[in-house]
Amino acid sequence: MLVIEVKEHEDIQAAIDQIGRVGGGHLIIKPGDHLTGPLELVSNLELTVQKGAVIKFKDDPMLYPPVWTRWEGIECYAMHPLIYANGKHHIKIDGDGVIDGSGSNWWKKFREIENEDRILPREKYELRLADLNADYKTRTGGGGRPSTQYLRPPLVQFWKCREIVIDGITLKNSPFWTLHMVYSSQITIKNMTFSNPADAINTDAMDIDSSEDVTVQHCLLDVGDDGVTLKSGSGKDGIRVNRPTRNVKVSDCKILASHGGIAIGSETAAGISDVEVSNCTFEGTRRGIRLKSRRTRGGTIKNIQLRDLKMNACWCPISLEQYFAPGVLPAEEATVLSQDPQPVDETTPHIKNIEIKNITATNVRATAAFIVGLPEANIENVSIDNFDWSLADESELLPTERAEETGGRFHNEDRDIKTINVTNLSVNGEKLG
Repeated sequence: MLVIEVKEHEDIQAAIDQIGRVGGGHLIIKPGDHLTGPLELVSNLELTVQKGAVIKFKDDPMLYPPVWTRWEGIECYAMHPLIYANGKHHIKIDGDGVIDGSGSNWWKKFREIENEDRILPREKYELRLADLNADYKTRTGGGGRPSTQYLRPPLVQFWKCREIVIDGITLKNSPFWTLHMVYSSQITIKNMTFSNPADAINTDAMDIDSSEDVTVQHCLLDVGDDGVTLKSGSGKDGIRVNRPTRNVKVSDCKILASHGGIAIGSETAAGISDVEVSNCTFEGTRRGIRLKSRRTRGGTIKNIQLRDLKMNACWCPISLEQYFAPGVLPAEEATVLSQDPQPVDETTPHIKNIEIKNITATNVRATAAFIVGLPEANIENVSIDNFDWSLADESELLPTERAEETGGRFHNEDRDIKTINVTNLSVNGEKLG
């Protein structure tokens, strides 16, 4: 087997290409700082980032040319991921080193867009994507303002890959989502650290997107958006692709700052099912369990088991809701966020068959649970057993809308269990809906 060691100032991509030419091998990144542009992986590759080694990416958007991918649930051209594998297999990334996405300037540019309330492309790197994405003006999203075409790259993306192992490394400062798996299978993620500042926008730790047979174990997540995130495409485009996410097991993880620790949705078009989460802890996480969708997203979240979870100082331990609002276009608000029943079609989302048990939540800061379905598509068959929770001291309490800030207009002063449009709900043996 070919083994190549890369030292400071040596070309990482050249070494990867050399391994690709012989059909596989082992690339070892030696201690030191390794500044690079985008990297593209090959099959049959073990990439070891040794302790003391930092792969750090240049932050010039023009270095990341358009590639066909999925961005916030819709296929389109977006910026080349910092580390990218397309149609590859048998890849292992391991070691005690760091992969650093140099995210601060990316986040700064996005904050400038938000402060201007800009919705159309302007910069050269945005305009070159707009030339390729004819529908960009009507593009909805989850908060990343895709109509601007500032389609930031994920730190690591596997596109149509299989038999992937990521073990031990630290991923930090991602421009956008940190680890994105799309149309991929047979993936193991273990012993990893995900680290993005709490105010770094759209920096999910991992996004398991229309992928299956995924195992996540013994990871630490501390990020600026959702933690372990499951998706399957958005709206009519996701329905067209029709690739579900299924057979995902998550265990023994610790989640710190995060909008949702275990987050399913809001891109749910092809369905998400057969998910097991166990033995995880949440410290200061906004929402521990977060299942979310909305009208126009489509798909069904079903057969989800979450058990043996410990939470402290969460805003809301359990949130299941179908009024996820970020990215809703102004013309859609009257129907997508309406409290009145709307026609049911293929873009109507559904949530059903959810089993939650053995949850201990101390120092709850907003509301114990927020469970809000649609009047035309109630959340169905939810069992919450052995749910033991207590509120934080009054000085630490937050307004109740912090339970789910994006969950429609359903907040009052109740800090117990908020339920609307739910069928067959039981909590600790008591039927509530």
